[in-house]
Amino acid sequence: MSESAESPDTRSLVSASSQLNLMEIDTIDDKEFDIPQVDTPPTLESILNEPEEEEEPFILEDTCLLNTENIDAHSCETSSLASSDSGDRTNLKRKRKTVELNATVHGSVLRHSILKGISAQIVSAADRVDAGLPTAIAVSGVIVVGTSHGLALVFDLNQALRLCLGSTATGAEYGAVSALSINHDCTRLLCGFAKGQITMWDLANGKLLRTITDAHPPGTAILHVKFTDDPTLAVCNDSGGSVFELAFRRVMGMRTCDSRCLFSGSKGEVCCVEPLHTPTDLRDHPITQYSLLAMASLTKILVIGLKPSLKVWMTFPYGKTDPTSVPQLAWQYVPIQKVVNPILAFCRGDTVHFLLVKKEESGTIHVIKQRQLHLNCDIISLSWMNSRTLVLLSSGEQLQVVDRPSLELLECLDLAEVQLVYNSSHFKSLATGGNVSQALALVGEKACYQSVCSYAGQIVYLGTKSAHIMTLRNWRERVDFLLKQERFLDALSLAWSFHEGTAKAVLGLFGDPAKRKGVVADKMVEVLLQFVERSLKKCPEQGKIQIMEQHFLDVVPVMVDYCLLLQRTDLLFEQVYGRLAENVVARGVFLESLEPYIVSERLGCVTAAVMRDLLNHYQDNSRMDSLESCLVHMDVTSLDIQQVVKMCWDNQLYDAMIYVFNSGMNDYINPMEKLFQVIGPPLKEGKVLTDEQVVMGNKLLVYISCCLAGRAYPLGDIPEDLVPQVKNQVFEFLIRLHSSEGPQEEEVYPYVRTLLHFDTREFLNVLALTFEDFQNDKQALEYQQRIVDILLKVMVENADFTPSQVGCLFTFLARQLAKPDNTLFVNRKLFDQVLEFLCSPDDDSRHTERQQVLLELLQVGGVVQFDETRLLGLAEKAEFYQICEFLYEQKHMYDKIIDCYLRDPLRKEEIFNYIHNLLSMPGYSPEERHCVWDNTLQHIQELVIIDPSKSADLVAGHFLEEIRPIISSLQEEHLVYQFLRCLLDPREGPHPQAVLRLEPDLHELLIGLLCRFNPRELTSFLQTSQDYRLEEAIQVTEQHQHHEATAYLLEKKGDAHGAFQVLLKTLKERLSSLTPGGEEEEGGGGEGEEPPLQRIEVALSDIIALSDRCSHNLNQQQREVLWFPLLEAMMSPQTLLKGPDTKNTSEALKELTMKVLNSMSSFISLPAIIQRILQDPVYGKGKLAEIQGLILGMLETFNYEQTLLETTTSLLNHDLHWSLSHLRAAVSRGLHPRHDHCNICLQQYKRRHDSPEEIIIFSCGHLYHCQCLQRKGSGLSGERLQGWSCYKCTSNQGGRGGDRVAMETGRGRTASLAQTRVTSTHSDAGDEAHGKKGLAETTLDPQQSQSWDQLRCLYRGPSRLAILSELSHCHGNEKAGLLNPVQPGTGSIFHSENFLLKLSPPPLVEE
Repeated sequence: MSESAESPDTRSLVSASSQLNLMEIDTIDDKEFDIPQVDTPPTLESILNEPEEEEEPFILEDTCLLNTENIDAHSCETSSLASSDSGDRTNLKRKRKTVELNATVHGSVLRHSILKGISAQIVSAADRVDAGLPTAIAVSGVIVVGTSHGLALVFDLNQALRLCLGSTATGAEYGAVSALSINHDCTRLLCGFAKGQITMWDLANGKLLRTITDAHPPGTAILHVKFTDDPTLAVCNDSGGSVFELAFRRVMGMRTCDSRCLFSGSKGEVCCVEPLHTPTDLRDHPITQYSLLAMASLTKILVIGLKPSLKVWMTFPYGKTDPTSVPQLAWQYVPIQKVVNPILAFCRGDTVHFLLVKKEESGTIHVIKQRQLHLNCDIISLSWMNSRTLVLLSSGEQLQVVDRPSLELLECLDLAEVQLVYNSSHFKSLATGGNVSQALALVGEKACYQSVCSYAGQIVYLGTKSAHIMTLRNWRERVDFLLKQERFLDALSLAWSFHEGTAKAVLGLFGDPAKRKGVVADKMVEVLLQFVERSLKKCPEQGKIQIMEQHFLDVVPVMVDYCLLLQRTDLLFEQVYGRLAENVVARGVFLESLEPYIVSERLGCVTAAVMRDLLNHYQDNSRMDSLESCLVHMDVTSLDIQQVVKMCWDNQLYDAMIYVFNSGMNDYINPMEKLFQVIGPPLKEGKVLTDEQVVMGNKLLVYISCCLAGRAYPLGDIPEDLVPQVKNQVFEFLIRLHSSEGPQEEEVYPYVRTLLHFDTREFLNVLALTFEDFQNDKQALEYQQRIVDILLKVMVENADFTPSQVGCLFTFLARQLAKPDNTLFVNRKLFDQVLEFLCSPDDDSRHTERQQVLLELLQVGGVVQFDETRLLGLAEKAEFYQICEFLYEQKHMYDKIIDCYLRDPLRKEEIFNYIHNLLSMPGYSPEERHCVWDNTLQHIQELVIIDPSKSADLVAGHFLEEIRPIISSLQEEHLVYQFLRCLLDPREGPHPQAVLRLEPDLHELLIGLLCRFNPRELTSFLQTSQDYRLEEAIQVTEQHQHHEATAYLLEKKGDAHGAFQVLLKTLKERLSSLTPGGEEEEGGGGEGEEPPLQRIEVALSDIIALSDRCSHNLNQQQREVLWFPLLEAMMSPQTLLKGPDTKNTSEALKELTMKVLNSMSSFISLPAIIQRILQDPVYGKGKLAEIQGLILGMLETFNYEQTLLETTTSLLNHDLHWSLSHLRAAVSRGLHPRHDHCNICLQQYKRRHDSPEEIIIFSCGHLYHCQCLQRKGSGLSGERLQGWSCYKCTSNQGGRGGDRVAMETGRGRTASLAQTRVTSTHSDAGDEAHGKKGLAETTLDPQQSQSWDQLRCLYRGPSRLAILSELSHCHGNEKAGLLNPVQPGTGSIFHSENFLLKLSPPPLVEE
């Protein structure tokens, strides 16, 4: 574009209004607004939360209409906060910078300039003519600035002062200029003043036309005055919050003004009005006839139509907002679905809403909600730059540029230096005495409506001493701005977004897409060449090589990427590489940067010079793998084939070599010959191949497979006209009788032989895949037969192939022969030879391998090649049981298969699953099942030996009737034990939950076997099993002298005393082993047994546990009969233990005795125990010191329990006191209502003048009439018992009022508590006293009483109140438990059977 087109003359501003370029309509994406038609306008509340998808189309914008370069030659460039962190790279690791095409760079979108001429005039006027400070600004064909002393300064577009309207005298009378408005043809100016007057001026000659003083209530400031599109109609908004329509008339030469109130401030103050202004070229738009006006009050937005009659088209409440937030309104015509309609943007706080306004054919106006924009700041100004770009000003004076379709933040600028003028004094109406509401005064703190004015794609901001203008930069300027900052990467990214049409706020790009791309591409080439020069110039000349490398790694890949994106390889290899090649490091980085583009085939052809440098660079740096990956993706015509082939062979780049031979010379045989020369000799000599040779062999197989399948190696396809020729060449090569340079003694068919030795299975797989493609080709079928004959000749006549390799060949042949369209012929005698070879009984090596090979051969269809009888005989002789199974299964001889499993040592475990499946799954005849059933019974002993658990499972499932014959057939008792245990013990076997209910004698048989083979498990079996008879089981355990099991059975029978006697006898026997005479008896035979003391401790634990269980159901005398013999049994051996050798034993016995005493104390009174101890000969004689340990131990236990009891009681009392004190504090606290009216009926609580009425106040501050609350169902009425709950709180909580009450009560707030009071209009002293008395007498309301009852219930448990009552007795009786033992039955808690406090004794204190 020409310069004049980019920067139009400033004088064109008057004629160039904010027109909408209708050429844009064709480029608008229809998906941006997908709006359904509706019959009636929906409510805004219902649609504001609906999500909406918008896609961002490419759009052209007009250039800036006010040439700020002429206005201010020294325009200040404001750095963008969003893009200022271009920080230097500190991490110097070797990493490559790549282009992120999705990364968004917007650069500097706005140009910020100071209107220096106007700024100077403002300051001068203040000094020279006492004009005062600037207060308001308006921009159209002229720029008008209002001042605090009542003047209006009119400037033309060259910033020259043309008119000074008004005087300081009128300023003293009217106050400051508080609002300005210019009509659409720039002929009239309206000025609103702080004291309420409005004046109209003729801008052509500066003549005062009207002074309006009665248009609105006196004593209020004018906040806004705005012309509509009709020059005879304007609106004004005053500090009382009212809005008036001003209709200008001229009758008989007299100028008049009629005022009509549109909105009264008593219904909510309006603080912002915005009429819809229509551009000149849209004056015939159908919506203009309504003369729409948007108004923003402190609570809602209204859209009204002034014509043809006053009508409200939309109201929308804000919801919850910050009371200091300033409402904002802005209209803009936007093309949507090729139709232009106005959009109203409005906000209060941090969310911008967009409303589409359209006229339907029926004549109604529909308001349709678009997506919302959420920001993290409070917005105080909202302006449209054009139909796609908004500019927002936050309360922190941060300017934010937003793209409307995508709602993306493009740039953020700091406007603090502007020193913006605020209109706070007018909102507070200070000039008329400050008679405004507090809410409007709060809003006015941040109001700057008159300081911001947008016109023709520009926004002017008025400061205290200057005027500033914001215009959109055109695309070229945005790129150049980044270049000035040397941000080349961002500049390229931004230019590419212009090229692709993804940029936002684009200005200055016209024409069709191809032309636009050409213009941008030329600019990008220019930037790239600058980038190359700058990167070479900025390269560090000294320092580490890594720093230089990192410098070029950051820039060179970006250059390469953009050259390829622009499809300019000529630029890349000639100009860019030509300059970079001068620097060695840059050249290396450049060549390495090409690799990813070559590999991804974005770059297929390079120049010969670059190719030569590429080969040399990769060779010098030993990066041959990378070079190979590049070579196989390149166009061979750019290569020196001889040089490349030699280099590939020397460096073992076989993939690249094959690719060059195939693509460059159409030679598919030479690469195979070269690879065979490497892997053939070591295989012939029987050497183990190296890893490198194995890789080559695998490459060779893959290459042959690709050639025979018509695919190119390593990627792509062979040209179709060459495919048949390549296949024939490869086959002819493989079946050559001798190699071209082979020695005289070379074996025949060397290539086939080499591949078979290398990997038989894979080579045959390659052939099998090839044969699939050759079904209809006659010549190919001849090749097929020929290669099969060669394979047989090579492998069958040679002894150096393993059974696996031979088996692979015949499996391959069997597969081919089994095909329905098979044409191959193979001599059947060869199969017999293979069978003899695989079943050879002389060779025991590789038995499993040979069996698997033969099995695989049979499974693919080879069975038809053999005589089955001979095959079965050879398999049995060779012990190939899987082969036998395969053959028996085909003959349905399933019983024979069981013998195969039993004889096969590797598969014995699998026999159980086989038998189970055969007997339970469908598909087998009854005769077959019966044969298997009989055979299984015959081999049952072998099955039990293999796995008793699985045998038991099998028997339980299929042989339940045969259990007794099976047991009798088991010859060893230990086998019977294992079998029965798995069958009957629910803890064993694979299904422990399934217990068989068999005859009791089998369980008793198992009990006897357990006594013999595993006595430790006997008791646990008795506890889990329930199917034995008690008497018989007791006889069995007594016979085998298993006392623990006998005691358990006697206790289960109900003979607790008998069980006790059995265990006591066991204990006495074990205690006798400690006496001097007993040691000799037991000493001879107890090797490997537990130590005597440990055995005594186990026996004692058992008998104590039994006594504990029984004592609960016995009286005191029966308990003494149970416990005292046990105590005597423990004490009696201690008299016989004398001498120093028995000291340890004696101490251990005393400790065990103490254990008995502690257990007894729970059931027998302490005095009775002490008396029995003192009567014992061991403790009864001698000094008190001998029994001191026992008695002190018992007293310590008692003291511990009493201390614990007292502590617990103290804690309970403390909790009770805390709960009561908090409840009392909540009851006695005064409540302060938030409002003086009922929250349900919204009437004053003193609403009736004739009768007293009860009111209810909750602790949350809500107040209700009692009757209102009853009607809402928040109280359950009874005889003065009310369970009140706050209606408002419970409804807000979604029905969870109970939860809230409980929660807040837990925090001590007691939110559910309510206070009631009777109010009366008769305010005499008696009634007041009555009211006070009524309030004072209210101690606990019903809900509090309920809470108190719940609290008492919490502490009503049997143990706690029993403890409290016990303590009350104990306080009157000095330590009754310690010094005055209470006799049994006196009610002490220690003797109460219901007292469940179980305590461990304290540790014993050693003397």
